[in-house]
Amino acid sequence: MAKLDPVLFIRDVRQEVARVTWPTRKETLITTGLVLALSALAAVFFLLTDKLIQFLVSLLFGFGA
Repeated sequence: MAKLDPVLFIRDVRQEVARVTWPTRKETLITTGLVLALSALAAVFFLLTDKLIQFLVSLLFGFGA
């Protein structure tokens, strides 16, 4: 069983963090903007789909909002 050495662990973590390719500020802003835009688009899509289903159910059964 491997011995747990906190100092070695911290050293390994720092080496791994140094190898990571971090996104630039521009890339982060673009990605965030895309996520927000696509989330809004999905919300509008599901709103319209829900309203369409609500309308069709009210036509078929004569009740609903």
